[in-house]
Parts: sequence; C-alpha cells; structure tokens
Amino acid sequence: MKLFKGLLSAALIVSMSFAADYVIKFSHVVSPDTPKGKAADYFAKRVEELSHGKIKVEVYPNAQLGGDKAVLRKMKFNAVQMAAPSFSKFTGLVPQLGLFDLPFLFKDENHLHKVLDGKVGQKLRDMVTKKGYVALAYWDNGFKEMTDSKRPLIKPEDCKGLKFRVMSSKVLIEQFKALGAIPVVLPFSEVYSALQQGVVDGQENTISNIYTKKFYEVQRYMTLTNHGYLGYLVVMSKKFWNKLPNDMKKVVLQAMKEATAKERVWAKELNDDQLNKIKEYAKKTGKLEIDTLTQQQRELWVKKLRSIYPKFYNTIGKNLIEEVIKEGE
Repeated sequence: MKLFKGLLSAALIVSMSFAADYVIKFSHVVSPDTPKGKAADYFAKRVEELSHGKIKVEVYPNAQLGGDKAVLRKMKFNAVQMAAPSFSKFTGLVPQLGLFDLPFLFKDENHLHKVLDGKVGQKLRDMVTKKGYVALAYWDNGFKEMTDSKRPLIKPEDCKGLKFRVMSSKVLIEQFKALGAIPVVLPFSEVYSALQQGVVDGQENTISNIYTKKFYEVQRYMTLTNHGYLGYLVVMSKKFWNKLPNDMKKVVLQAMKEATAKERVWAKELNDDQLNKIKEYAKKTGKLEIDTLTQQQRELWVKKLRSIYPKFYNTIGKNLIEEVIKEGE
C-alpha cells in the first residue's frame, strides 16, 4: 500500500511538473482540414514547442464552443481565449473593416498581403484592440468570384436586373446597385436553395465556398473576377493577453507569424485545387461556363465599381481607402 501511495505521489508530481502555466481555448467554426483549421492546429503545436509546455492550446473546431458572435462575447470575460472570425463579425465594432468589402480595391494577392502586413493592416488591428480584443493576424479565405444562372458576366452591365445574394453589408448592397442588379440579403446557409429555386439569380463567393457548398451545380455561368476579398481576423482575449508575461507574448506572436505564413499557402493551394475541380466538372458536364476577365474588361469593372467608394468615406475613411490604392500603384 505504501509503495502504491509512493508511486501515485510520484506520478502526481511528474504530471504537475508538466502542467501548463497557461491554457488557451482557441475556437473556430470550420473543420480541422480547412486552411484555418490546419493553421489553428499548427499554431497550437508551435506555441507548446516554443513555450516548452508552459502554454497549452486547446483547439475547438466546428463551432464546438458556439458560433463566432457567441465566442466573441465569451472572450470579453476570458471564458474563451482565441478565435478567428470573418471580418464581417467586427464591422459593428470597427466600421473601417468594411474596407475589405470594397470591390476591386486590391490588384492581386501581393497587393493584398502588402496592405495586411503594412501600416493599414496595423491601423485596423489597433482599432480592434481598442475595442477589447487583441488582434494578432489576418488569415486568408480568398478572393471572391461571381456566378449566375442567366448569362455570362463579362461587362458590368451584364449584371443589370439580376438578383444577387449578398451578406448583410452596406458596401455589398451598394456594389450590386451600382451594377444595376438587385441585392438580396440572405444567410449563407440559405444560398444553395435560393439559387436552386431561382429566388436569386446569382451570388459572389470565394472558390472554396463555391466548391464546398456546390453552388456551381445550380449555376450556369461563373466569372473569375477576383473583385473582393474574404478573410479572417485572429483575435485573443485582452484579459488573457494582459496576464501573459512578455516572454510568453513573444512566443504567441512568433507562433502566429509562422501559422499565418502557412495558412496563406494552404488557402491558395486549396482554392487552386478546388477551382481545377470546378473546371473539371464544367468540362465533363457542359453545364457550367467559366470566364476570366481580360485586363481591359477588368478595367471597366474597376471604373464602374470604384464609383461607390465616396459613399463610404465617412464610415471607412477616405485616407484609409486612398492609402490602400497607393500601395498597389
């Protein structure tokens, strides 16, 4: 009995010696095999390695701890320490994040990442941090493309009269109004059935969303416009962050830097792979026409849709918008 008690005490001492000083609950709403899911797991692994076990990261995928809005509320009280919601979840707090809804703001991926990793990206992170969350990094979903069931969308006027599903965003509503289309606000979960039943004619989304939700199966045309961007903002509870000693903060930031680089590569690879699968479907079935805008055609769209920017100078900020455009010149 004494021997058993001694072994038990030794086991407890060993387990206590390996117990983490800090535990991070990292919540996200997608599956572990997505770029965001893989990056969250990679971040967890690197934090534990770099902190030598002093910080343990528990990742909760598939909204196990609740949806993003519920989790953001929990983070205020440090019941959850990390999350990676889409930008749209923050626009009520920081309207300037509506910047990313502006159509044809970014020339390409390099321009986008230059902005995210530069002064503008830092300004936006600081604005979020002032609202009670520590904004750590931007993770990619991808650029948005357009699909519809009526006709090829080659010129801006091709959208005239078509009903497009949009997220609840003033910018996106104005975007489709400028094209002469009819914006219809619908939850993401209702998009497939709305397209299938003809409640709306078209929609805009990233390749990964178009592929995984099979929107391409209930659409006749797809135009690779790369007109808008969808991304995620990785945030930490301010209460938790303030408890971390400086050396552990450095660990978190280093692991996040590495995870962000990985996530962007995985997001691009996934979008490229899924676009190829959509192209294979189009070729095999003949039920989908895919068009890519030429530079000349793109310029017509840019001219048309940048006309809505002044409507958002007050909410997003004229200087911020102009700073982004200048970065791409």
